[in-house]
Amino acid sequence: MEAPLGVTLLALLFIGTHVGLATPAVRTRLVPRIGVGGFFGVYSLVAAITFWALIAYYAAHRFDGAAGLALGANPILHALLTGVIVIGIALTSAGLVAYPGLPVAVFGQPIREPRGIERVTRHPFFAGTALLGIAHALLATHLAGAIVMGALALLSIAGSRHQDARHLAARGKPYADYLAVTSALPFAAIFTGRQRLVWSELPFGALAGGVGGAVLLRFAHASLFAAGGRWIVLAVLGGAVVASLQSWLRARRLSARPTRASSSESSAQMPASDAETPLLKAVRR
Repeated sequence: MEAPLGVTLLALLFIGTHVGLATPAVRTRLVPRIGVGGFFGVYSLVAAITFWALIAYYAAHRFDGAAGLALGANPILHALLTGVIVIGIALTSAGLVAYPGLPVAVFGQPIREPRGIERVTRHPFFAGTALLGIAHALLATHLAGAIVMGALALLSIAGSRHQDARHLAARGKPYADYLAVTSALPFAAIFTGRQRLVWSELPFGALAGGVGGAVLLRFAHASLFAAGGRWIVLAVLGGAVVASLQSWLRARRLSARPTRASSSESSAQMPASDAETPLLKAVRR
């Protein structure tokens, strides 16, 4: 099988199962049968297996097949796209740190006024991986690499839209108000006057850590896909496990505080005329 075709099929399998299992039509059928915990376990297992298969196949065939765009041959484009990659990794790092408290996080995190990196983008992890994927797809010297990184960008964009649609359907007006004062595209809400940038709230430590990580990854770039890409798989899956665990622990802490939990719950269920007040007024302060 030609490398680009094999990578394409595995990428479609990974994206299709990752998004497809989370659709209401599938989720509502599985959860009553296996429970929320069972569904989360099945979803995570399928994601891990399909991601590992994609990375392992790509690692074995990344130099096979047709050439990519290889825009890095142009020094100016190489510098610009490298900068986009660094920004993407920094956003991804900030997204991982902020994830447990984001309204889109698993285990039902409460909707509240956007803070920190949320003012820049409500999906910092997805925004970062989308930038990372797009830039790498343009720099890729082989078509197989362009497909893998393009699939990462596609999953990130589709994933953020899917999450917003799912939360909007489940949580109604409070989440609609959250959407109204934030943006998926970095800085879009700020540029349009729907949000403001508060420098003191930004996670500079996480952003700096992402930049430092980008530098380290650049030095190790040639060996990232050694041993079947196992280190990439372990890093990605490990990050997902840590983020999910932190979200679960945070949800447990909130549920153990009756006053705060009931306040958050009532805020999520308040009538449309009242629910929009906290978020929409917050950005006008």
